[in-house]
Amino acid sequence: MDLALVSAEELTDLLPMRAAIDALEAAFGAPDTPEAPARTHLDVGTGDLLLMPAWNTEGVGVKLVTVNPANPEAGLPLINGIYVLFSHDTLQPIATFDAAALTGLRTAAVSGLATRHLARPEAKTLVLFGAGTQARYHVIAMLETRPIDHVIVVTRTRERAEDVVREIDALQIEGSVGNPADVARADVVCTCTTSPQPVFDGNDLTAGAHVNAVGAYKPTTRELDDATIRRGPIVVETRSAALAEAGDLLIPMENGVIDETAIVADLAEVVGGAKVRHNPEDVTIFKSVGVAFEDLVVAKAAHRRM
Repeated sequence: MDLALVSAEELTDLLPMRAAIDALEAAFGAPDTPEAPARTHLDVGTGDLLLMPAWNTEGVGVKLVTVNPANPEAGLPLINGIYVLFSHDTLQPIATFDAAALTGLRTAAVSGLATRHLARPEAKTLVLFGAGTQARYHVIAMLETRPIDHVIVVTRTRERAEDVVREIDALQIEGSVGNPADVARADVVCTCTTSPQPVFDGNDLTAGAHVNAVGAYKPTTRELDDATIRRGPIVVETRSAALAEAGDLLIPMENGVIDETAIVADLAEVVGGAKVRHNPEDVTIFKSVGVAFEDLVVAKAAHRRM
């Protein structure tokens, strides 16, 4: 049996972004989502080692991932790892995937699913924080879900932002380098950074914007400030995962800025028809920490096409 690693390029060919979003929508809309215990999170000195298993009657999978915040500055990927997919019936390995590519695709696809349900239909301007793999996947996901015609890229290093802008220009849409205050122009904001602290002032957000916050995945780190969090309503993948790991929510909760009622719905409820945006002026927030069953859903969808 050929278990050659499915590369980033092969995964993109197998499962385009829209198909990944559709697969996740079906999973979140199903009566039962796959089993996924809390991920094991180990500090190994130079970064983090994450173990993320999940299973259902269609398959069993586990992702082994390392995250080194120093890598991007050295021109190396932030995330490295491997995903192994097993047959549910025989428990034999049936496919392996580049975990960075799978993570990039599924995380952006989850944001795409949230944006499909929460952002205003006419949203056209995207402000993107970050210039790594995750940011690039998010451009594609936003283009699949809204008529985006301008992407403003915000990073600490202008050169890296310009690299992303050149890729955006090649997609025949306008790209430009911006600064945090440009959220005042945003219909959609995506934060895809390694920053441990807020990356923009929530008071600058324009009315009606939708925010996807995906970079922070620890209880002690956050990309969104209190001003943003207060503007809610907030949607999460699952309440249990968010309340265990989402520093964007846990830190303001600890400080008395919000409580758990600020989370108005999870993605299953949103896909099931829960109304979150009540008028065009609402600011909606999707906070993602990533849950293991999303990897399994996307890996299975790709494997079915192999």
